[in-house]
Amino acid sequence: MTHRDAHNPILFEISWEVANKVGGIYSVIRSKAPVTVHELGDRYTLIGPLFQKTAIAEVEPEEVSNPCMKEVLEEMSHHGVRWRYGRWLIEGAPHVLLFDTGSTSTKLEEWKADLWKVAGIPSPPNDQEANDAILFGYLINWFLGDFVAREKSKAVIVHFHEWLSAVGIPLMRKRHVDVTTIFTCHATLLGRYLSSGTVDFYGNIKNFVVEEEAGKRGIYHRYCIERAAAHCADVFTTVSQITAYEAEHLLQRKPDGVLPNGLNAVKFSAMHEFQNLHARNKGKINDFVRGHFYGHYDFDLDNTLYFFTAGHYEFKNKGVDTFIESLASLNSRLIASNSPMTVVAFIIMPAATQSFAVESLKGQAVTKQLKETINDITEKIGQRIFEKAARYTGGDIIDAIVEPTELLTNKDKVFLKRRVIALKRGGWPPIVTHNMVDDSSDPILNSIRHVRLLNSPDDRVKIIFHPEYMSSSNPLIGLDYEDFVRGCHLGVFPSYYEPWGSSPAECTVMGVPSITTNLSGFGCFMEDILETPADYGIYIVDRRTKSAKESINQLADYMLQFCQKSRRQRINQRNRTERLSDLLDWKIMGMEYVRARKLALYRTYPDSFAGSEAGDFGGIKVKIPKPLSAPGSPRMKGKSGVSDDEEITEGMQNLGFKISGYDDDEE
Repeated sequence: MTHRDAHNPILFEISWEVANKVGGIYSVIRSKAPVTVHELGDRYTLIGPLFQKTAIAEVEPEEVSNPCMKEVLEEMSHHGVRWRYGRWLIEGAPHVLLFDTGSTSTKLEEWKADLWKVAGIPSPPNDQEANDAILFGYLINWFLGDFVAREKSKAVIVHFHEWLSAVGIPLMRKRHVDVTTIFTCHATLLGRYLSSGTVDFYGNIKNFVVEEEAGKRGIYHRYCIERAAAHCADVFTTVSQITAYEAEHLLQRKPDGVLPNGLNAVKFSAMHEFQNLHARNKGKINDFVRGHFYGHYDFDLDNTLYFFTAGHYEFKNKGVDTFIESLASLNSRLIASNSPMTVVAFIIMPAATQSFAVESLKGQAVTKQLKETINDITEKIGQRIFEKAARYTGGDIIDAIVEPTELLTNKDKVFLKRRVIALKRGGWPPIVTHNMVDDSSDPILNSIRHVRLLNSPDDRVKIIFHPEYMSSSNPLIGLDYEDFVRGCHLGVFPSYYEPWGSSPAECTVMGVPSITTNLSGFGCFMEDILETPADYGIYIVDRRTKSAKESINQLADYMLQFCQKSRRQRINQRNRTERLSDLLDWKIMGMEYVRARKLALYRTYPDSFAGSEAGDFGGIKVKIPKPLSAPGSPRMKGKSGVSDDEEITEGMQNLGFKISGYDDDEE
């Protein structure tokens, strides 16, 4: 093996979602890129698939500057491989290399046979996604094999995300390509299938015959790719402790550590700025609610709270079933306690729709007409008062004042009456804003109907199912998702299967309290860091040890407690929640990626670190050989508030709060 410089390595990060938005990994890689570019500069390149339509908008082409890379790519071009090299048009502008898998489709059968011969991985003929993964994997193996044969001075780290990009890992291991590899599993293939079934996934995880279960679901070949990647990688990681537990049993290798997902937190120079954003966006949600509940708008918006859940339409995995059952319990409790509070609960999940519901559009139209009429009348009244006062020439000052009976003309009264009459409606406000393609069999709608949350005047919990992602161009609410979240009071994400959980993390950086579970990566992460997460607006429902009914009651308890807070208490809690955003920033979270790379280098080139207690990697001192958080060994112990990780501890101290709790006088 060539002696390589392990202290100034080259990094290739590989994913099917580089400059190709498919799911959540796109956001993870895109948001992490700036800190990696800052750390490694031009020694960092992302590799993904080439799709011309998206690549034109995502990547700015440029000449290949690395001479070894240029030679390899030119040679691949001579063999018919199409590729695109340039800068990804995002913050940090990292180098990207995209390969067109279609340009080598004629080699598919040859490579499939080779994959079976070399790695024992089967590949049925009619799985296009698996075929793409094989073509992509062989292109990666081709490129990197030739690249390291030319670039002999620096160590090369190759970091793969998810099974679609990972065929190259067993190939490079079998062919002894001189690189060190990392594989990050964002969620196991089999875990997604098993968790959505009727079986208690976590309770039975140790009993599954995984090969048999994968075979039953027609994903055995995909499972083989994923497991081979996990076992052949020099360092195997997951995104959370809960996924590490899952991977250990389903992929049969205990991960070396956890690489949590971060965000690029936007900090405000003054605390009141994000509170102002909340007030402004809440005002727009208020406008929508007035229209949606026209004719039955008999509740006080000053005593109304907006709860929401959002994400992909996964009824059980995202915990929508638990959320709806808990809302029914909350409704009963608010009615029984004679609470003045009303809760409007939004469910934002895309589903098949035909169009906006006429009743929803009508509600926004009639309230808008009413507002315009009143504005018009108010302007006329002001003009009348001005004219009367302007004509005052002396005498009794009372003569310059318009009598109240003179303010509204008969014409004004007629217009106003017409608008008020238009607000009358026959039925109750709808529970869904769109016409669904299959209304009668939709799980969310059927669950809402089952618990009888039908927006009746007596209900203290109103519910709105919006089966479309939020957009500022939407004629109903007219807010982008981020602005909608800022306008709400509480995010509720009682997930049963959630490898990480970007939604509650996004709430946190926007200063919005949220409810999550101890079966989500985010919930486990916060439990490890904070002794009392609820003090910072992170409520964690126990779905691991409690029964379904107990979890529903606990969620209802949390929502009721939130309803009982005063406005001042909610403001203080939002301040505390927003202060956690530093913990989720990639400047902190990215440290775990640094440690994973350090571990990979240490395992592959141990002689480079001989006799040293710590290595310098990108300007960061990292102890050897314990460079990242191992599953089951949280890097921050919540109860003591003490960290073994100096960089993280410093970041925590910079926040200025106690990890084990908070002082009442902090705000």
